[in-house]
Amino acid sequence: MAYDHDAEDILKPLVFRLHESVPEAVREVLLERGWSEFDEQEQDEADWNLYWQNSPFRMTDHRSIKPWQRLNHYPETVRITRKDYLARHLKRMKGIYGPSLYEFSPMAFIMPNDYVKFIAEYTKERQSQGRKPSYWICKPVGLSRGRGILIFQDIKNFVYDCMVIVQKYISNPLLISGYKWDLRLYVCVTSFCPLTVYTYEEGLVRFATEKFDLGSLDNVYAHLTNTSINKFGASYKKNKEGIGRGCKWTFSKFRSYLRSHEVDDLLLWRRIHNIVMLTLLAITPSVPLTSNCFELFGFDILIDDTFKPWLLEVNYSPALRLDCSIDRTVKKRLLHDIIELLNYKQTDTLRENKGAGTKASYAGRTHIPLTTPGENATDDAPDFLASRQESECTATSAVQSLLEVTGGTFKKEAIGMEKMARTHPRKTRTSQLRERMNRPKTSSQSKAVSKSNQLSGARHPAHASVQVTHWLPTTELCNYKLTIPPYFLSTKDKRPFPRVGDFVLIFPFNDAALEASRNGIDVKSIIQEIHKLMNKQLPPGQQKVKKRKDYLTFR
Repeated sequence: MAYDHDAEDILKPLVFRLHESVPEAVREVLLERGWSEFDEQEQDEADWNLYWQNSPFRMTDHRSIKPWQRLNHYPETVRITRKDYLARHLKRMKGIYGPSLYEFSPMAFIMPNDYVKFIAEYTKERQSQGRKPSYWICKPVGLSRGRGILIFQDIKNFVYDCMVIVQKYISNPLLISGYKWDLRLYVCVTSFCPLTVYTYEEGLVRFATEKFDLGSLDNVYAHLTNTSINKFGASYKKNKEGIGRGCKWTFSKFRSYLRSHEVDDLLLWRRIHNIVMLTLLAITPSVPLTSNCFELFGFDILIDDTFKPWLLEVNYSPALRLDCSIDRTVKKRLLHDIIELLNYKQTDTLRENKGAGTKASYAGRTHIPLTTPGENATDDAPDFLASRQESECTATSAVQSLLEVTGGTFKKEAIGMEKMARTHPRKTRTSQLRERMNRPKTSSQSKAVSKSNQLSGARHPAHASVQVTHWLPTTELCNYKLTIPPYFLSTKDKRPFPRVGDFVLIFPFNDAALEASRNGIDVKSIIQEIHKLMNKQLPPGQQKVKKRKDYLTFR
């Protein structure tokens, strides 16, 4: 097709820029999608579309961002990713809005400032008649991956030499075949104003590699689920009963396991979503108003033997290393879907380069404001995308997914959307063109293109490329015409898509929450809406557990 030949000649790959500490998986996925890596020797300083690093960006980086660029961090999100900051913010929110909402985090003390308060609580418990003494866990606030953690019951064993946080240790975790585990939930915030939050349907269940035992508190392989620790354990490669080899499951396997034991996990995911929303609300008003950013968090959730979820911590730049086949399955798809969630719209504006492989001139660029997914999907889409949307969008049967637990009016309108079985996200027409453009042409293809151009008289400016100026989900992200309400694509309402790949929208969850997060967030109103949502949720039930020996297991 003449159009495709023209596009191959004018389209150039999107450009990514990585900090040296970024895991190789990020580069691998972006190259698979047809992107090219930024070369500071050959390209202009601003000639990139995505900058990814593990550490925070400077405020000068945020202020100087160009319309066609995006950063993978918002400023000030460390307020919930550092352990002591998270504890302070949750304590503040609990004081304002009450313990009934903010009861999902264990009691915490920040040392050395709270040492006197901790001693008072410790002494009070010890002196209480008939009350079993608590276990405590001590974590350095500035370390990650399980480093420096101490679990103790007697205060004489409590020793620290840096700023730490001491929390009540959850000594009654729900175990699978005697092994402790937790959930690593991936959460992507595409906007803090208005607040827009997606959770990833797939994730990691992380296991300790030795059976849980409160009699051996110094055994990290029995009490910690960090892969960075357990992969060095003697039992890591062994085939453990009920768990298998390694120390990870996918969420898909976890859901199948629960349902095979007649456990209804719907309420569990609803409660986890509430935890995510309430935690993010603690910092949303204090995040500086910035554009062209997104943030990927790793929420660590522990489930106790009453089926109550607890927030352990929130991870900044969650680990994307591929340590095993399960990592490759989950994290590579996660990265693919992040790029889908932050997809680019290409305008017809061209820019002239100084020459092939030289720095580009940005004179004459048209600056178009960045939009959130779904904002201008119909108004700004090229003609071929609009016509394709009309012809290819079809309705599908509803299936159970995380869309069922988001609640509110958004859930009712989007419930029919179905996750398609696939290895990687769907290819868009634009991404296919980029990938074709990056593949070397065979001699026969080159001759065919040349002949086609001669016949059509087509001419193209030398070294021209399409300007990338704003973000837009492709029509293939909404492949279900009858299940996506028209207002999700409305420029006026600017509502986000309910689902992009395996990312499922959990906030806003209804119209009132959406309105309360616009033009400066109204936390009180949103809290009221969440409270209503929680009241509608079913009481605990259907979870069948019983004790066997010294641990819990599903019946």
